[in-house]
Amino acid sequence: MINEVFRRIEALQDWTLNLLKKLIRLPSVSAEGKGIKETAEFIEQTLTEIGLTTKAFQTQGNPVIFAEYETDPDLPTLLIYNHYDVQPPDPLDEWNSPPFDPQIRGGKLFGRGASDNKGNIAARVCALKAMLDVTGSLPVNLKYLIEGEEEIGSPNLPEFVKNNERMLKADVCFWESGSRNEGGQQQIILGNKGIVCVDLICEGANRDLHSSRGIMVKNPAWRLVWALTSIKDADEKIKIKGFYDDVIEPSPTELENLKKIPTFENETLKQLGLKSFIKGLSGIDLLKRVFYEPGCNINGLTCGYQGKGSKTVLPKRASAKIDFRLVPNQKPADIIAKLHNHLCDNGFDDIMIEAEHGYPAARTRIDSPYVKLLAETGKEIYGHELVIVPISPASSPVYLFADKIPCLSFGVGHSDSRAHAPNESIYVNDLFLHAKHMILFMSRLKDC
Repeated sequence: MINEVFRRIEALQDWTLNLLKKLIRLPSVSAEGKGIKETAEFIEQTLTEIGLTTKAFQTQGNPVIFAEYETDPDLPTLLIYNHYDVQPPDPLDEWNSPPFDPQIRGGKLFGRGASDNKGNIAARVCALKAMLDVTGSLPVNLKYLIEGEEEIGSPNLPEFVKNNERMLKADVCFWESGSRNEGGQQQIILGNKGIVCVDLICEGANRDLHSSRGIMVKNPAWRLVWALTSIKDADEKIKIKGFYDDVIEPSPTELENLKKIPTFENETLKQLGLKSFIKGLSGIDLLKRVFYEPGCNINGLTCGYQGKGSKTVLPKRASAKIDFRLVPNQKPADIIAKLHNHLCDNGFDDIMIEAEHGYPAARTRIDSPYVKLLAETGKEIYGHELVIVPISPASSPVYLFADKIPCLSFGVGHSDSRAHAPNESIYVNDLFLHAKHMILFMSRLKDC
């Protein structure tokens, strides 16, 4: 039966590619509110057509699409999470083809959302359609949630999940996406770091002044630079009191798993045009920092005149966008409170904090039987051992589910998929390998 389903997946290649192309042509940029309604309606219609019971839920923001298929109450339930919104395509002049006009070149499909996250939607829908076409049923009970605000922090998803806990109850969850590493090995990702995004704002005089006044009037730009310097030192140590209090050291089992994760350091450095990583780290020390340590990043600085030539001005306002990447046990509200106390204690009580969004980290235990099953079935599909990544350095709302059920990320991306950047892409063949992997996992889930 499995081989028949696999043959059906191969027969659905053109159908799947057309589905993905239609999804990419819908410019569902949540940051700009573009193409959202049309994309949600298209997904709802597609899931209904393949045989799922589907419903669109209106939220305070973008619609959430929920679909399900109940086979047998005694069988395990698989929940799938994806998102249909994408990042803005800027800068447009760096794309080799229009971002919302998908094109295939050299075995890759290019377009905004190809890897994040529409390619994964297409592959998973292909798997479900193939199984239903061949057997008329699924080997599990299925629940499928596709939201439209992940790229702006999923502001309305917590309330939706809280209000629909019973509807979303499941045994295991396929999270949104994943990718191959630089060596072409497929990966399983067991969670995501948390995040806190804030704006730091300093204001001075009620208007810009001649720079000669800087000898007597405070410059918000200098104040902001000094405040930022107080937060993190040149050795990458975050100096906020109590920032590391809740950080958990990796267990012996987790440290042992790090030895199995290839780093491809030279290839990555070459790809990025760099000579070394932060603090000259490499090997296990680099992996431990990436997966088990929190961080702080400056995303942008804004103040004063930044055009060509010279303009001697003392700006009235300066601001910075920063984010903290959190590890399990760190809480966004606690980090914001500690940041506020830090600024006040260091004489920067004139720096205002505007919190944009945040959510905690979450991850699935590495010894979960579902991790073992996904790795075993993946080896059969891809022909190699899968790499188990303990946590993604990026962030997502996986915490809403991972505290209750194991959440496993794996997908159709590759090491140079360029999600969020120009020329985003996936390898076409990975769509169908992912679909087969999903089918094999579902078929054996009842024995897990």
